[in-house]
Amino acid sequence: MELPEILFNPLVRGILGICLMSAIFLGAMAAVWFERKLSADIQQRYGPMRTGPHGLLQLVADAIKLFTKEDIIPKNADRLLFVAAPIMMMGSVFLMLVAIPFGAIIINGDTYPIAATDMDISILYIEAVSAVSIIGIFMVAYSANNKYSLLGAFRNFARMIGYEVPLGLTIVSVAIMAGSLNIVEIAQAQSPLWFIFKQPIGFIVFFIALMADMGRLPFDQNESEEELIAGWITEYTGMRFGLGFFAEYIHLILGSMLVVLLFLGGWNLPAVLTSNNILGIVLPTVFFLLKVVLVMLFIIMLRWSVPRFRIDQVVDISWKKLLPLALLNLGWVIALGLLG
Repeated sequence: MELPEILFNPLVRGILGICLMSAIFLGAMAAVWFERKLSADIQQRYGPMRTGPHGLLQLVADAIKLFTKEDIIPKNADRLLFVAAPIMMMGSVFLMLVAIPFGAIIINGDTYPIAATDMDISILYIEAVSAVSIIGIFMVAYSANNKYSLLGAFRNFARMIGYEVPLGLTIVSVAIMAGSLNIVEIAQAQSPLWFIFKQPIGFIVFFIALMADMGRLPFDQNESEEELIAGWITEYTGMRFGLGFFAEYIHLILGSMLVVLLFLGGWNLPAVLTSNNILGIVLPTVFFLLKVVLVMLFIIMLRWSVPRFRIDQVVDISWKKLLPLALLNLGWVIALGLLG
């Protein structure tokens, strides 16, 4: 059996999917540790600074705390929705995970993406299933019988509706420039010039809209502890809170991968570096993951460097600034296509 046949074997794809799922969980744990360590260094928090070497045991302490906390379901809550909401949130993550490549193998000049599946419309699929998480958030807020949780969910709706439009327009611009809705082909179309250089405005709009989509500071109005007392997740305790928290970090990793795949060239390297089969197996994936880590570090650093926007400022930025810029970028891409 030749290599392409082996890679497309359903059993191999299944094993690859399990491996990718394990890798994404380990990556999320590393992201949690790094963010807690960085915030502890900045704010002089003792736990993540001193629990074990470099604060590594703080993750173990957090896990013990979450597993041993009392599981409370509020009085008059809708128990079915309250219990099922974490499944919906984690389901959104797993559905995205199916279509995102984690790198590629280049053998004899042929590229084989490391992904559980290869869809012709993968970028549209990822955009669609990422929005499923908002259903889980609304299930939490609605079922908790708490008006502040519900208020947090509605603020989340306002933010998501506002930022999905410019985010979608920039993805369409990228798809037009690449001539494909397949995320693998979009990454390959950036050899040798990355799309960040061809449409810099599109990159800025996409990155800001993605930050809002992930709910990262300065766009975390759905939680905003000072105003809503943890927002939509107020009534969750123990591992229910832990799953919601963990889904946020997995979204952070997958979002960073999208930035690299759509604008930063994916795994593309000069052919001279991948002409050797051994280097072709290792280097593209290492190069891709290195860029993903750098994007993640920048997003985490940003959280501790900027203040939170008010909800009215968030809405203004989306509809009055990002949307016109996204339309301008779309016009630029169409003009380039007509001239080219």
